[in-house]
Amino acid sequence: MDTNVNMNEVSRISAGTVFNGEITSSNDIRIDGQFEGRINSKGRLVVGERAVVNGDVICTNVDFSGTMSKGTFYVQDTLSLKAGCSVDGDLRFKRLQVDLDAKINGNLRVLSEKEFDQVAQQKTSVKPAAPAKEEKVENGTVGKE
Repeated sequence: MDTNVNMNEVSRISAGTVFNGEITSSNDIRIDGQFEGRINSKGRLVVGERAVVNGDVICTNVDFSGTMSKGTFYVQDTLSLKAGCSVDGDLRFKRLQVDLDAKINGNLRVLSEKEFDQVAQQKTSVKPAAPAKEEKVENGTVGKE
């Protein structure tokens, strides 16, 4: 992370924390725990060595040292895969930096600015659950209204 960043402006998922859902932030994010869902950040995402991230990641820059077993990175600028990381997913980026011993299993593609803007503007794919319909019993059979 940039050394000039105020630590109170960095969102953090600490080791031992499990988070499922969606994060939208204009600031940097650091993950050392487990995250599943969608991240949309205008800042830098830093993923620690023991962190697990699954889902879609849309951000400006990524320093990735953890594990991803499913998902897609959409990185506006630089995706940096650190030694020892393991990524099983699709990678879309403007620039890619890969350390020795980084493991990648997936598709890699350079992402245009227009494509990134389209992805970043998409609304979340997480939809609220529909209310359950009441069940009705008639003549010994169960049906839904």
